[in-house]
Amino acid sequence: MCGIVGVHLKAPELHGRLGALLAPMLEAMTSRGPDSAGIALYDDDLPEGAFRYSLQPLAAELDWEDLAAGLRDAVGDDVTVQRRGRGAVLVAKGDDGRFLRALERSGASVRLVGHGTSMEIFKDVGAPAAICERYGVRQRVGYQGLGHTRMATESAVTTEHSHPFAAAADLCLVHNGTFSNYATVRRRLTDEGVRFDTDNDSEVAARFIAHQLEQGMDLGDALRMVCKTMDGFFTLLVASRTQFAVVRDASACKPAVLAETDRYVAMASEYHALAGLPGVEDADVFEPMPEEVHVWSR
Repeated sequence: MCGIVGVHLKAPELHGRLGALLAPMLEAMTSRGPDSAGIALYDDDLPEGAFRYSLQPLAAELDWEDLAAGLRDAVGDDVTVQRRGRGAVLVAKGDDGRFLRALERSGASVRLVGHGTSMEIFKDVGAPAAICERYGVRQRVGYQGLGHTRMATESAVTTEHSHPFAAAADLCLVHNGTFSNYATVRRRLTDEGVRFDTDNDSEVAARFIAHQLEQGMDLGDALRMVCKTMDGFFTLLVASRTQFAVVRDASACKPAVLAETDRYVAMASEYHALAGLPGVEDADVFEPMPEEVHVWSR
């Protein structure tokens, strides 16, 4: 059992309140997942051509400025550091592939948890409220975000296995449920050159969706392919730089509630996580039907 929340803000006047809206939603899901939590936030405040790289340290002590200096020399462009709780977000202009190769060659004791022009990801072990406080989530701004509280069933309680899983630039996924054939799907993807970071079944879904998008599918069709290919009981919330999408499996036994107004779309595993949103009493509130794909775009 895990908890999922997310909000896609249609109204620009709400962008300054993204974190203030999302953090209470995540904290409301504590009973569904006390092991760890993670948040992905999307914002458009970077200069054109710049990328964010969300990193977690693997060692107790890490000199972030020294890491940035080494990467600056390697990529030949400025690299800045924005501290985020126990981790950091590095911001650099230029080709993201070149930066990622330089990061890998650096041998730094860090883990990349996501990157993109708009997306930042934070995830950590502990209670959602403590993690929101540690990473300053309530103060953050942006146009959409999603979060996950985890009760581990298929793998260890670590930040490595925590959600969201980011499988491509500005693309991430949170998942409630389990996949029964994920090992088979993983082998097929591995044969096609897809690389995995964990043994988590949710990462397989994230990599599968990213692979479908690379083949030219849109996000809605990629989620329909999940329903055709992956067996199990699941609710998925997936975000990209421009889209926000929800799908449930054929049995729809994993809970999901959506609330839509002319100012936002919000999703949660349980309604009480939506109850504090502005104007929710006038929202169109509904549960997605089995294998019904819902996609909202900016």
